[in-house]
Amino acid sequence: MSAHRQAIVASVNEAIDAGARQWAACDIIGISARTLQRWEHPDNTQDGRIDAVHTPSTTLTPHEREQIIAVANAPDYAALSPSKIVPTLADEGRYIASESSFYRVLKAAHQLSHRQKAKPKRTIIKPRALTASGPNQLYSWDITYLPTPIRGLFLYLYLVMDIYSRKVVGWQVYEEESSALAADLMTDICRREGVERQQVTLHSDNGSPMTGATLLATLHHLGVVPSFSRPSVSNDNPYSESLFRTLKYRPEYPEGVFDDLVSARTWVQWFVDWYNNEHLHSAIKFITPSQRHVGNDAGILAYREQV
Repeated sequence: MSAHRQAIVASVNEAIDAGARQWAACDIIGISARTLQRWEHPDNTQDGRIDAVHTPSTTLTPHEREQIIAVANAPDYAALSPSKIVPTLADEGRYIASESSFYRVLKAAHQLSHRQKAKPKRTIIKPRALTASGPNQLYSWDITYLPTPIRGLFLYLYLVMDIYSRKVVGWQVYEEESSALAADLMTDICRREGVERQQVTLHSDNGSPMTGATLLATLHHLGVVPSFSRPSVSNDNPYSESLFRTLKYRPEYPEGVFDDLVSARTWVQWFVDWYNNEHLHSAIKFITPSQRHVGNDAGILAYREQV
């Protein structure tokens, strides 16, 4: 019996010795007389629920456990999971144990692991979130298709934006997707923006131009840190996707196709000029990306607040 219960029983007995009735003393304490009697019984000196051990009548015997392991490792079943072993045995007119019992016994025997030649499912850990407190710290880039008069043939728009200012810091339209062409674009951007080594992180998805050896070697040479989205997670690169939507839903975007490479580059040049210098971006308090990129946003917002 716990010290707390012993103190209660002693207090009640002391009250009874002084002439009080048992039920009245228990009522004042807040317990029933039956509870007090149960606590005083020699077999109830401790709460039985704490050390209660129940052995189900259907517990597997050691022989049955060995039989489960032997069946799971048999050549006919070694490549199957318990969810397939049990119905297969049932089709043969045999029942050894339930599916959950198979899993439980195999887990206890340290045999509940991947049982096929295919690679097991990978656990992908969410990467550390990248943040930018100023321009030319974090870039995002991607490639989108631009339609041509030939069905199934596209031009490819390479677009690099600064996450902090939302400014398009570099773009180009090519007739193919290439890691080498992306490397040339990044070299030009770093030169124009005066990017120093280890200053910029370049984020992208896992497309072949983004992970190509030529681009990665160029980034290493420039001192640009590459960053990639998780496989099959489309929203890991939302800024570029949002920019492409803005581009393709502009009223000026061609309803049909781009006639050739020159016309595509001419239109993208117009769009980038408009986006950087005229577009009041909602994500940066309706400042143009160019104004935020050069640091004029603070003064503009202060004047706007004053007005």
